[in-house]
Amino acid sequence: MKRMMLFALIGATGFALTACKDGKSPFNEIPDFVQGDIQQSSYDGITDDLLTAGLGATGLGSSPAPAFADPLNPTAAELRRLAIYNNYRALVDTAPGGGYGTFFGPQVGSGGEGLIPGEEFIAFMSVPGTDVPVTVMAQVPDSFDPDRPCMVTAPSSGSRGIYGAIGTAGEWGLKKGCAVVYTDKGTGTGAHNLATNSAQRIDGTLSATDGAVQFRADLTDAERAAFESSWPDRFAWKHAHSKANPEADWGRHVLQSIEFGFYVLNEKFGRELGNGEILRTIKPKNTLVIASSVSNGGGASIRAAEQDKNGLIDGIAVSEPNVNPAVDRSFTIRQGEGPVITEHSRSLLDYTTALAVYQGCANQAPAIRDTAPLNAAFNPPVIGENICNSLANKGLVTGATLDDRATDALRILNEGFGVQPEQNLLAPVHFGLAVAQSISLTYANAYGRAGVEDRVCDLSLAATDSAWAVTQLAPAAEAALFATSNGIPPSAGVNIVYDSAEGQPTNLAASASPSSSQPDYGLDALLCLRSLAQGSDAVTGAALTGPQAELASVIAEGIAEVRATGDLQGKPAVFVTGRADAILPINHTSRPYFGLNQRVEGSKGNLRYYEILNAHHLDVLNGFPGVADRYVPLHHYYFQALDLVWANLTEKQPLPPSQVVRTVPRGAITTPLAEVNLPAINPAPDQGDRIVFADNQLRIPE
Repeated sequence: MKRMMLFALIGATGFALTACKDGKSPFNEIPDFVQGDIQQSSYDGITDDLLTAGLGATGLGSSPAPAFADPLNPTAAELRRLAIYNNYRALVDTAPGGGYGTFFGPQVGSGGEGLIPGEEFIAFMSVPGTDVPVTVMAQVPDSFDPDRPCMVTAPSSGSRGIYGAIGTAGEWGLKKGCAVVYTDKGTGTGAHNLATNSAQRIDGTLSATDGAVQFRADLTDAERAAFESSWPDRFAWKHAHSKANPEADWGRHVLQSIEFGFYVLNEKFGRELGNGEILRTIKPKNTLVIASSVSNGGGASIRAAEQDKNGLIDGIAVSEPNVNPAVDRSFTIRQGEGPVITEHSRSLLDYTTALAVYQGCANQAPAIRDTAPLNAAFNPPVIGENICNSLANKGLVTGATLDDRATDALRILNEGFGVQPEQNLLAPVHFGLAVAQSISLTYANAYGRAGVEDRVCDLSLAATDSAWAVTQLAPAAEAALFATSNGIPPSAGVNIVYDSAEGQPTNLAASASPSSSQPDYGLDALLCLRSLAQGSDAVTGAALTGPQAELASVIAEGIAEVRATGDLQGKPAVFVTGRADAILPINHTSRPYFGLNQRVEGSKGNLRYYEILNAHHLDVLNGFPGVADRYVPLHHYYFQALDLVWANLTEKQPLPPSQVVRTVPRGAITTPLAEVNLPAINPAPDQGDRIVFADNQLRIPE
């Protein structure tokens, strides 16, 4: 360990680890992409640990959240503990009866509180073409066996920080005794307060100096002061404003995290030669490596597997992956006897901006208005009516009444944008949580390589007060951002602000559009984002001109950079996706990727796709009435996917055929989930449950 820290202090000046892959050096050397120090911490599994930050299964499942001794000056350890607590609970339903502690959780399969002792190594890294820091971390549990080495990748889901996959790939890998390698994929908190110049260090503590931080906007002091004068109290955010399109490098980030993991493992377990050199004894050829994670993290691991030219990855197991498959309209998709879907494989920004524009109106459609869980709680009917009116006045929906207009908006999403009807019930709560709105803003900026100073579509990020006006973020809230933010505002007190809202810059959700003079969720701004996504005016269909046309062109190039090839190089792979996923519609993600893979790899491919009925994207919502009675945890099937890939790689057990898994909702939040609700992925499914690709069509059973 002294050697590791010595190299870290010297800097990343040695040979690249990728050179070692080519056999040019048998010795362990710091990868040349590592920037600065590698910080190392040991956890005893009693007072603190790798998986639960010392909280244990009970602490992770309990409220309130762990507190800071001094809210204005939290320690790095306190920030880490709260980050693990929040990131775990954001992805895993810990409510009683939802499966936590029975089917999944730190204590399941390990007993006690599930604390895992071991060491944690964290550093910044970079990729060619940008100097924006990317965080990488390796956790090595004490149970790791160097004679049977294994590694699991855990890139963060969503835009989360370095602990964003702790409760998913992290939990499974650590309990298996594997090293787990994480990366924030160039997203994460990375919040730069333009008023104070403060930003987060790698450990989450704040710094207003020029030291190493997760992100600062690419502005000189004079430029920052000028921007602050015109638009006070704004924030720049790493994913949105790094000018780097980080998603284009997500695959590379994951591959580098694996290389970092091999470096760490050989520092710990490699053969010391007595001359200061360490012989690399843990290598790709003797280490089982599974690329994994969920959502954006799953998409990142897929891209890594596609780009893996050095044989780092042995298998892939992902859940609900955010993957943008290359468009191949030579095949179609059909569910049961439903409509044939030809316009699949739309980009994330395409379908998300459509959801941002139309879903607020569709929430009021009679078919879902009163049955969609949490709709009334999250979506004031008056706002929905205003959105419908504004859309109608622009000729974007038809109908004389609110019911007619809302029904037409829902039809547009279902028929025009390939949103499955099974996703309709959960789409309203996602709109109320500003999911599509925040994704639209963040990814338009990222794909367009825009800076905070560009204020794309007159949108910015800031705290807002009770009157929805811009205000300073409370110091205690800013001090906790590393641990409380999900990396994509609105989050942790920072909101999306429509700077051109009628009257004054206003929280987008309460904004009145200049074209309507009514609070319609700043529809003008959302239509602007939609125009950039489709490359033409969203209202008139006319060609864009001037700077807007230039930005739309750069955005189109950015989207092209993230398209997946469908070539997993024959690696055994499992996708699990919920049919009711209302964030990443399956007709544009998992389904067409599977079809593309069949086109590209054919009989040489080894990808299996399991579509889970009554499952969706955010299991955490299953803890609420109206959701709990209808849906089951996809998380349970994600762990099954990992188990299946593990068994295939270690015991040569064949992967079950692609299939629909017919779960059984529990019917009431007071009824605990049981095995009858969660049938296992079937090694020999009935013919009527099999997903098949034949005659240029992906056929999904009803």
